[in-house]
Amino acid sequence: MGSGPPGLADTGMTAQPGERPCGLNAWLRQGTGRFEHPATRREPGAVLVIDAANVIGSRPTGWWRDRAGAASRFVEQVRVAARAGRLSLPAVIVLEGAGRGGAAESDADGVRVVHAAHSGDDAVVAQVPPGGAGAIVVTADRLLCERVRALGAETVGPTWLTGRLGD
Repeated sequence: MGSGPPGLADTGMTAQPGERPCGLNAWLRQGTGRFEHPATRREPGAVLVIDAANVIGSRPTGWWRDRAGAASRFVEQVRVAARAGRLSLPAVIVLEGAGRGGAAESDADGVRVVHAAHSGDDAVVAQVPPGGAGAIVVTADRLLCERVRALGAETVGPTWLTGRLGD
């Protein structure tokens, strides 16, 4: 195992102090030396931004045969989890490409669906509030993680979200 903050050895990942690998589900809380998941310390005005293509694509469910259908099912799963209190709200789901055909842009149950006109990553970044305060972005895309962290947002991996969908 590598060196880094205590607790990283359990994940098989390595990091330098202060570095946070994309998708890691435990985070070093600044100044305390303890790990704390970002979703447990939501700030006022916080938002959960979901890179739907990345989350849907993280599991081999056959999504590639029907991208619109997979997006439709995913949006419904997120809304059910939101209604059941398994997700902090508000949440924004960013759909791109063929996935846009699976759900109309809408806002229901504290979950807003937005369509990426071009780049899905650019659309995700656009949903992070100025200063990134309280924003948590769900993705395993390392470049996207770097972009949103530079804005002050936190990141979690797809497994964190899929574990809350209850499917």
